[in-house]
Amino acid sequence: MTDRLLLVLATRNQGKTREIQGLLRGFPVEIKNLDDFGPIPEVEEDGATFDDNAYKKAAFTAKVLGLPALADDSGLEVEALGGAPGVHSARYAGPSATDADNNAKLLRDMEGKTDRAASFACVISVAVPSGVALTYEGRCEGLIAEVPAGDNGFGYDPLFYYPPLDRTFAQLSAEEKNQVSHRAKALAGLKEEFDKVLTWIRQHF
Repeated sequence: MTDRLLLVLATRNQGKTREIQGLLRGFPVEIKNLDDFGPIPEVEEDGATFDDNAYKKAAFTAKVLGLPALADDSGLEVEALGGAPGVHSARYAGPSATDADNNAKLLRDMEGKTDRAASFACVISVAVPSGVALTYEGRCEGLIAEVPAGDNGFGYDPLFYYPPLDRTFAQLSAEEKNQVSHRAKALAGLKEEFDKVLTWIRQHF
């Protein structure tokens, strides 16, 4: 089939939307996010794992809109902080925290710590209105920088130093980041079998 499938991203995050649109460019799919629809109730991301939250967002969005939906739940896991901020990455400095707030809190919490090891984790869930879903995962290892660097990306990108490229994620171009990021790796699994995924969606939709 060559007709394009409408896939809703269960997010209003424009940075995340641009990344996923870029990563899925060339596939027979039209991608919209929640801003393209009317008011939709917020999903409470109260799962214990990224997997829980990704599925919850994807399944809820698919059911409410009656369309196949893709959600990712991702975050930063810092070894010296026992895996924090983890699933609380977006709300690390409080419920209405900005990226700058979260980065500032992370730097405060990392003061005096010599172990700077960290990883970005991403779980992607693709769900249809009936509630069944497919899951893909990806990780990227790095270090927490002493000071923010770079103006690209979003979230913790200015503090996530990626040794192989000797730069933070925020210093990478979108193309460079899309080669190595946790989200890129999770989406790579999806892209590898995207034809099968499209068939699966159409069978369940």
